[in-house]
Amino acid sequence: MTDTLEAPGGKRGLRGALSGGSDHPHYKWVALSNTTLGMLIATINSSIVLISLPAIFNGIHLNPLSPGNVSYLLWMLMGYMLVSAVLVVTLGRLGDMYGRVRIYNLGFALFTITSIALSLDPFDGGGGAMWLIGWRVLQAVGGAMLMANSAAILTDAFPAAQRGMALGVNIVAGIAGSFIGLVLGGLLAEWNWRAIFWVNVPIGVIGTIWAYRSLHDTGLRRPSRIDWWGNLTFAAGLTGLLAAITYGIQPYGGHSQGWTNPWVLTGLIGGVVVLALFVWIERHVSEPMFPLGLFKIRAFAYGNIGGLLAAIARGGLQFMLIIWLQGIWLPLHGYSYESTPLWAGIYLLPLTVGFLAAGPIAGHLSDKYGPRLFAAVGLLVMALSFGGLLVVPTDFNYWAFALLIFLNGLGGGLFAAPNTSLIMSSVPAHLRGAASGMRATFQNAGMVLSIGVFFSLMVAGLSSSLPTSLSNGLTAQGVPASAADQIAGLPPVGTLFAAFLGYNPIQSLLGPQLLGSLPAANSDTLIGREFFPHLVSGPFHDGLVIVFWLAIAMALIGALASLVKPAKHQAEPAAE
Repeated sequence: MTDTLEAPGGKRGLRGALSGGSDHPHYKWVALSNTTLGMLIATINSSIVLISLPAIFNGIHLNPLSPGNVSYLLWMLMGYMLVSAVLVVTLGRLGDMYGRVRIYNLGFALFTITSIALSLDPFDGGGGAMWLIGWRVLQAVGGAMLMANSAAILTDAFPAAQRGMALGVNIVAGIAGSFIGLVLGGLLAEWNWRAIFWVNVPIGVIGTIWAYRSLHDTGLRRPSRIDWWGNLTFAAGLTGLLAAITYGIQPYGGHSQGWTNPWVLTGLIGGVVVLALFVWIERHVSEPMFPLGLFKIRAFAYGNIGGLLAAIARGGLQFMLIIWLQGIWLPLHGYSYESTPLWAGIYLLPLTVGFLAAGPIAGHLSDKYGPRLFAAVGLLVMALSFGGLLVVPTDFNYWAFALLIFLNGLGGGLFAAPNTSLIMSSVPAHLRGAASGMRATFQNAGMVLSIGVFFSLMVAGLSSSLPTSLSNGLTAQGVPASAADQIAGLPPVGTLFAAFLGYNPIQSLLGPQLLGSLPAANSDTLIGREFFPHLVSGPFHDGLVIVFWLAIAMALIGALASLVKPAKHQAEPAAE
C-alpha cells in the first residue's frame, strides 16, 4: 500500500477513510489513532491498579499486609501481566489467520465489558479480591488482543518510510501509558477506588465503536489450522514458570523467600520442561503458532533479546521507584502515608515526559537513518541513568532525581520505536501478527520477570542488614529486646510490601498492647512519619545497589544486541 493509492471512482474525503476506505490516504492515520488509543488504555490499566492497591484493599475491607492475603495482592498485581504474556502470541497468530482487525476489535469490546464488571464488584474480603482477580484475567485477554495486533495493523497500513514514526507513536503511547496510569490511579483512588475501572468505560465504548466502523484488514491473511498442542504447551509452560516466580518471592519454611518451596520448584522445572516440549512441537508441525524460523532473522532475534532485557530493567525501575518514593522519601518530606500513592505518581512525571519527548522523534529519525543505532543509544542512556541513581543518596535532592529519571525515560523512548521497527520490518508480511505477538510476549514476560528478579534481589539485600537495623531501632525507643528481635526476624518481604503500598507497618507489628506500655513520646516516634523511613533507608539502599547494577548490565547487553547487523542475505529492516 502506498501513500497515494485511491479507490476506483476518484478521491474520497476523510469520511471515506473513517467508514470504509482502507485504501484511502487518510486511513493509515485513522489506524494509528485508534491503535494508539487501544495500546494506551491497555497499558494504563496495567499500572493504574499498581498504585491504587491500598485504596482497593481498603475498599473491599482486606488487609494487604496480612500473611494470608499476600497472594491476593500478588495476583491482583501480576495476573493481568501474566495472562497477557501467555496469550499475545496465540492471539497474534489468530490475527494472521482470521484477520488482525477482527481480533483487535473483539479485544476492545471485551476490555470494555470487563471494565464494567470490575467496577461493580459486589463482595468484600477474599470474595471481593477473587472477583477482581477473575475479571482482571478476562480483561487481560482483551488487552492481549489489542497488544498482539496493533503493531501488525500499523505495519500493514504504513509504508516502510513512515513505519518507524507510526510504530514510535504507538509503542511510546503504550509504554507511557504504564506511567500515566500511576498518576491517574493516584488521583482516582483519592476519590473512589471503583473509579479506576470506571475511567476505562467511556474510552472503551468510543474506541470499540470507532474500531468497528473504521478499521479494515489491509495485510495478507493466510487461513490455516490452529496449532492446539503448541498453544496448550506454550500456555501451560509459561504460566507455570511465571507463576512459580511470583510465589518464589513469598516466604516459605522459615526462609525469607520461597525458592525452596516444592510447588515453586515444580513450577520452575516443569515450566522449563513443558516449554522445551513446546519448542519440539513447533519444530515438527506444519503450521506452528510460534514460527521459530523467524529467529533465523538476526534483526528479529536480537531485537527481541534487547526488548526483553529493556522490559525487565524498566519494570524493575518502576517498582523500585514506587517503593523509594512511597516508603521512604515522601514520608521523610512530610507527606502522610495515605497521600503517598498520589504524590509518587506526580513525582514520577519526568519519566513519562522523557518517554513522550523521545519516542516519536526517534521513530521519525530511525525511518531516515535506520533503527539499530537509535535503539542501542537509547539503552546506553538508560544504563547511564541507572548509574546516576546508584550514587544519589536515599534522601535525595528532587531535581537531581528528576533529571535522572527523565534521562531514563528519554533512553526508553529512544529505544522503543526503533526496536519495534527493527523487529516488525524484518518479518514476512503474512507473519506480522505472530511477530507482533511474539514481541509483546517478550515485553510482557519481561515485566513479570522484573517483579520476581528485582524483588528477590531486593529481599536478599534487605535480609543482610534490615534485621539488625530494625532490632536496634526498636530497642532504642524502649521496645523490649525479645519483642524487637522477634519482629526483626520476620521475613523482610512484608516490610518491602509495606513500603510498596505506602504503609507504615510499625504500628501493626508492635500491636496496641506493646505500644500502650511505652512512654507516649516513644510511641509517637515509632508510629510517626519518619521512624520507619529512616529505619529502612540504609538496608533499602543496599538492595538498590544490587538491583541497579543488574539493570545496568541488562541495558548494556541489550545495546550490544541492538547493534547486531543483519546477515548478508537479509535486508536491512528499514528497507522493504
